Amino acid sequence: MANVKTEDEIILFEREMKEFWTKLKSIYGTEQINQTLALRDSCKESIKALSEKWSKKLKEGDLMIDKIKEYSNEILQQSQHISENQEHLTEIKSNLNQEEEQKKDLTNSIQELKEELMKKKEIISSKNKAAKERVERLCKSKVLFEERLGLEIRRIHNEQLQFIFRHIDHKDPDKPYVFTLSINEQGDYEVTSCTPPLDCIAELQLKVRETNNFSAFVANIRKAFTALSYK
Repeated sequence: MANVKTEDEIILFEREMKEFWTKLKSIYGTEQINQTLALRDSCKESIKALSEKWSKKLKEGDLMIDKIKEYSNEILQQSQHISENQEHLTEIKSNLNQEEEQKKDLTNSIQELKEELMKKKEIISSKNKAAKERVERLCKSKVLFEERLGLEIRRIHNEQLQFIFRHIDHKDPDKPYVFTLSINEQGDYEVTSCTPPLDCIAELQLKVRETNNFSAFVANIRKAFTALSYK
């Protein structure tokens, strides 16, 4: 566009020069006109050379502008590509952080489960130990109960103890009065059967859980069986 503008200016200038020389011829002589023409031609050559020079400069400038635009576009594309890569890297980093957090949470959960399992094992072991100690104490008391209360103690299935009282019914001294005892999961005494049934068995069971006085518990059951035998 700059080249077109320069060429139009040159055409306009040449037209004005022709008009000027036409007027000049009517006023000055031939010699002066020839000198003026020589000067005009020199000016024209200078102007032509200058025009060609600036035309070349303008073309070079246009090429430079095109190159700058091209470089700017390349830089813009590279910037966009870098931005996309940065976003991708940010996403990858975020995913890695999330995976690391999930791994950490999973590790903590596993550790908590291990600790909880160990505690449960310790509680179960403690309860089993307490239950065995109670059974052992009951077995050690067997002779005492048999001698004083006419009681026979048997160990039956599922780690239960069966208590058999005799010499209660004066009409039938060999008639058995029986209750079965176990240690439940909570480590408490639990009467699983009673023959003949006693209305007060639940109350006696609750009392022995509160006092842990097993001898009194057995003696009270014998008293209850004795009272039942007189009915």
